[in-house]
Amino acid sequence: MSVTPAANGFIPLAFEEHTAEEMMGRATRFHDLMRLRRTVRDFSDRPVPPEVIEHALLTAGSAPSGAHRQPWHFVVVTNPAKKAEIREAAEREEREFYGRRASKEWLEALAPLGTDANKPFLTTAPVLIAVFLKRFTLVESDAGAGPTRLKNYYTTESVGIATGFLIAALHNAGLATLTHTPSPMRFLNALLDRPRHERPYLLLVAGYPAPGAKVPVLERYPLDRLATFV
Repeated sequence: MSVTPAANGFIPLAFEEHTAEEMMGRATRFHDLMRLRRTVRDFSDRPVPPEVIEHALLTAGSAPSGAHRQPWHFVVVTNPAKKAEIREAAEREEREFYGRRASKEWLEALAPLGTDANKPFLTTAPVLIAVFLKRFTLVESDAGAGPTRLKNYYTTESVGIATGFLIAALHNAGLATLTHTPSPMRFLNALLDRPRHERPYLLLVAGYPAPGAKVPVLERYPLDRLATFV
């Protein structure tokens, strides 16, 4: 198993250049698509074509990563019983969060969004994708010496970028998503049979929005507030 560019050598870059006009058109169309992306909490239980999820995951796997170690693993959950177990565990942590862990300031910040400890979307939505961060990668050694442990680098940044790719790919395909981060999330290791060196990073809910689904009225920063050009 090769995990570094040096092990594979180099190949010519596949790059398609566009005119300035084409670039502007592509950039505008992509912005028009992505500005409609919203976090959804009301999902339909309609099934999703598995091939759509698979291709979105391949897109996520194309993200850059530190030393090309690809420090991520995605677990796709569609089994109703397993989703119910995840919901039960997540709501247990969420009740602790809303009842004891969260500061008054944090709860005030969440209040306009209407969130609470109840997470019905975890069982209603057809697909849950658990994103795991791998602090190191195990690679099989020669002569039965056991696996070699390779340290991964910039893991938080790498998995965050891959998750962004995944969300964009699912939205581009026509699905709604919700990023869910109950804390702590170690219950996902046990429920999904993942090793301890993988840290649950995020639980992504995906599917079609429920008929009549509504989202909060939010205002996104304009360009002059979100960016500085020097």
